[in-house]
Amino acid sequence: MNLVSRLLVPTQISTAQKVAKTLLGAALLYAGLGHLFWLRQEFVAQVPAWVPLEIDLVVVLSGIVEIALGASLIFLSKYKAIVGFITAMFFIAVFPGNISQYINHVDAFHLNTDNARFIRLLFQPLLVVWALWSTTAWKSLKK
Repeated sequence: MNLVSRLLVPTQISTAQKVAKTLLGAALLYAGLGHLFWLRQEFVAQVPAWVPLEIDLVVVLSGIVEIALGASLIFLSKYKAIVGFITAMFFIAVFPGNISQYINHVDAFHLNTDNARFIRLLFQPLLVVWALWSTTAWKSLKK
């Protein structure tokens, strides 16, 4: 059975997982809308200089992806595991921006010390685990 097939097999989800999945979806919706409106400059500060696209375009596109993922986490229950896997991969894909912010000492999101920026790096793996656990993707991947 290939990866996509495993992720599409229906799995039971606990109430705690449903709540966690919904909260993660709401957080992604908020962040995605923030990319497009009130947090644009904060997100611009996180785009690494080596990204070969216009910085504002990266912020807008990543915001659109976050909105889509957030809405999918909340509303696409049938596809929860595959959405969770994609969300986890998204968190891994944007991690270089967090590393760049730390290495280049860029202030954004009230992270104005190296210690604060370093502590934030530790939370990215938790987001990956949150996405995989709350959507049962973790269980599906282990099958």
